[in-house]
Amino acid sequence: MEYTSLGATGTKVSEICFGTWRFGKESNGVVETDREEAHELLDAAWDQGVNFIDTANVYGDPNGTSEEYIGEWLDDYDRNDFVLASKVYFPFDGWGDPGPNDQGLGRKHIRTQVEGTLDRLGTDYLDVYYIHRWDDETPVEETLSTLTDLVREGKVNHLGASTMAAWKLTKALWKSDVNDWERFDVTQPMFHAAYRDDVVDYLDVCADQDLAVCPYSPLAGGFLTGKYERDGDSVVAPDDSRGDIDPQFEEYYVSDRGWEVLDEIRAVADEADGTPAQVALRWLMDQEKFTCVPIVGARTTDQLEENAGATDISLSQDQFNRIAEARYDEEGRRWGHRD
Repeated sequence: MEYTSLGATGTKVSEICFGTWRFGKESNGVVETDREEAHELLDAAWDQGVNFIDTANVYGDPNGTSEEYIGEWLDDYDRNDFVLASKVYFPFDGWGDPGPNDQGLGRKHIRTQVEGTLDRLGTDYLDVYYIHRWDDETPVEETLSTLTDLVREGKVNHLGASTMAAWKLTKALWKSDVNDWERFDVTQPMFHAAYRDDVVDYLDVCADQDLAVCPYSPLAGGFLTGKYERDGDSVVAPDDSRGDIDPQFEEYYVSDRGWEVLDEIRAVADEADGTPAQVALRWLMDQEKFTCVPIVGARTTDQLEENAGATDISLSQDQFNRIAEARYDEEGRRWGHRD
């Protein structure tokens, strides 16, 4: 495993980050990743050299379960070996039905949630604390000043921002600069080989401001692993895969553009002696304008080992460009999301 600086910070992270949103998550009454499976996956990640772990206060059913699983596992390890990231914004149900102040980015909610997160993780600090979304109902000044206090109190090392409009990210960075507040160092948009143009303005801000990009859904919910096949306008999904159990999968990830990109990724995988998943992840790691550390959400230790193998393959500039250019037809028009 190779390690890279997290944007402009001095923190070193593995080239991939392990995402834990499935930990304790119930789908159709079945827990996707239970406690034992979560600990096996975390062991496997550490065995592969992965030191960067991503979670959120609302992951798991009830909320907070993912953080609890990680905290229990960390009891057997040295906390300082790991870079831990969590998030705040969405309604939190881990203490019962959410009240009016159990959501958003107001001072009260942030203060309450960071303490809960630290307690569940069994640590006294977070390496990265993301705002999970932008809060239009709370003045950004309140949010940023509160987050700044957490950094200066030693509870948080670096601040992060997930999905939002590029202008909102720019506004937040400007507010931090003019008020001498801590600024965002890390971002977490949805970004993969078939979904770049949609967030290009956001990524341009990250490149200009030297922010690390840690994309979620780097494999398009598993679509870019190559395990799905096309049957006319339908998708043939393996049993128990996300495409099989998630009714929103096709609408969210499957597109003409996606099939074109997947075809090119498969071709490059054959040339590079890798798998489609490894090529799709390597393509993200090879972004030149900003540090890119994809967050992988493997369901099995075999998947996790395959994903970690992306750090051992390399793409030529031609292969990288072919994947990027597969989003467009011969006349330079971007393939659509749907027919």
